[in-house]
Amino acid sequence: MASTSDIRNGLCINFNGAPYQIIEFLHVKPGKGPAFVRTKLRNLDNGRVLENTFPSGAKIEEIRVENRTYQFLYQDPSGYHFMNMDDYNQITIAKHLINAPEFLLEGMECQVLFHADEERPMVCELPQKVTVEVTYTEPGIKGDTATNTLKPATVETGAEVRVPLFINQGDKIVVDSASGDYKERAKE
Repeated sequence: MASTSDIRNGLCINFNGAPYQIIEFLHVKPGKGPAFVRTKLRNLDNGRVLENTFPSGAKIEEIRVENRTYQFLYQDPSGYHFMNMDDYNQITIAKHLINAPEFLLEGMECQVLFHADEERPMVCELPQKVTVEVTYTEPGIKGDTATNTLKPATVETGAEVRVPLFINQGDKIVVDSASGDYKERAKE
């Protein structure tokens, strides 16, 4: 059993009979009354996010988890198929367990969080930055870099990203997988 002093981002706990991961936390010490910890928790079964406040010193039940590297192979109606990079075993992961399935590319390496006791995947995290090719966008205007104007662009995975006006079809761009925002043009 852990206590609220052990809370950190990414910690997995058993809360109300379900596995949750702590996304954000804040220790609060008001001038009057006892201290408490305000948290945002993600349910690892269905992906829902909820807020909860734990009184300072409360006991929480930690879940043993393991991070493993898997390579994305393909998607079909049964789910997304991944291969373990160490022993070549394949697993299927449901779409709601993947943080940004719209940016998955064949051969991409992802981190899969496993429940160590039950040997089941709980979350699949893509790399923070993903390099993708623009497959369609309106033609760019050379030299138009002074404004922060954005236009829609479709990338090779089928996702739509807002990009600056100078990006053209065929350009490779770097996208933040968590927010889906354009970061920069990929370095050749």
